[in-house]
Amino acid sequence: MTGALEGIRVLDLTQVMAGPYCCMLLGDLGADVVKVEPPGTGDQARRSMGFRMKGEDTAAFLAVNRNKRSVTVDLKTGEGRRLVHRLAETADVAVENFRPDVPAKLGVDYETLSGVNPRLIYASISGFGHTGPYADRAGYDLIAQGMSGLMSVTGEPGGEPVKCGIPVADLGAGLFTTSAILGAYVARQRTGRGQYIDASLFEAALALSVWETAELWATGHVPQPFGSAHRLTAPYQALRTRDGHLTVGGNNQRLWERTCAIVGREDLVADERFATNAQRMANRGELAAELEAALARRTTDEWVQAFLEGGVPAGPIHDYRQVLDDPQTRARGMMVEVDHPVEGPVRMLGMPAKLSDTPGRVRRPPPLLGEHTDEVLAELGLGGSEIDRLRAAKVV
Repeated sequence: MTGALEGIRVLDLTQVMAGPYCCMLLGDLGADVVKVEPPGTGDQARRSMGFRMKGEDTAAFLAVNRNKRSVTVDLKTGEGRRLVHRLAETADVAVENFRPDVPAKLGVDYETLSGVNPRLIYASISGFGHTGPYADRAGYDLIAQGMSGLMSVTGEPGGEPVKCGIPVADLGAGLFTTSAILGAYVARQRTGRGQYIDASLFEAALALSVWETAELWATGHVPQPFGSAHRLTAPYQALRTRDGHLTVGGNNQRLWERTCAIVGREDLVADERFATNAQRMANRGELAAELEAALARRTTDEWVQAFLEGGVPAGPIHDYRQVLDDPQTRARGMMVEVDHPVEGPVRMLGMPAKLSDTPGRVRRPPPLLGEHTDEVLAELGLGGSEIDRLRAAKVV
């Protein structure tokens, strides 16, 4: 089957996380993603981010750069910029995540590339966007999590600030940008024109805070961290068992009453501290203590089975080894393997959304640095001798 975005070319001018993740998602859907990297060093994540594999590239690079072709071009040279302009002529989408002042210096800003190709959809991902008082600040996931409010509601009540365990601002920016690109592509079908997309890590993290901001506006109270608990309903959190923890979703009156019956504490239903959701929320600490006292009698696996049989949503808390061994993970194709020319078989996460007619798939392993330079330049009409000259001049 062909991919949903087959025939669409993406010019990937990004590095590290947010931008590469966005372009990988487009590649997973079938787009031809041409990743332009500096000669010699390549994407920063190839060498300096995370665990080194057998070859020179890190696991972090491999994780977000499948389904791409790598071309090395020195954008600090006039010939290099002209090559990228020629690539832009053939592209439907360009994505960059430089600091806001860098694209114009390298000749790959929206004004320049849209002048070359008015149909180009051009997406910028930065720390804070290209407008506003923080536009020139460097963008990091940690900083965005802190400034967006996300860290203020993460962790245990009264504890030290804690960031989300995954880089949610980086990945969220990549996801929001992917969505915007697809929207702009649909708009181009009507208008024939491309457009500029300005996305940021800060806004991605803030945009995910829909309930927290709603709480502030509705009540006037600043949201606080609740650990694993929900800010609107209880019990809906992680609870300790005899040998670990589980999560329980007793988040309405019917499920609360079932929860009490399953743990053998039917008396809690009539307890005035827990009679309504509002009272359960007000006495969340006492509620958890009562439930955990009952849960201490059995193991996590035993309780999960009991809750599920009793019609209450529940589950264990997996580490990543456990979740990758889980039969649901395998049944849903969420672990795939691709053959890499240096690393051999490399395991990766699969496609989280399944399209029935045009499913996403891993077509290419993460590319070696400059692996497809000759191939892509030949597609632009350059002959072998011209490519050799550019290589000798260190343009590519």
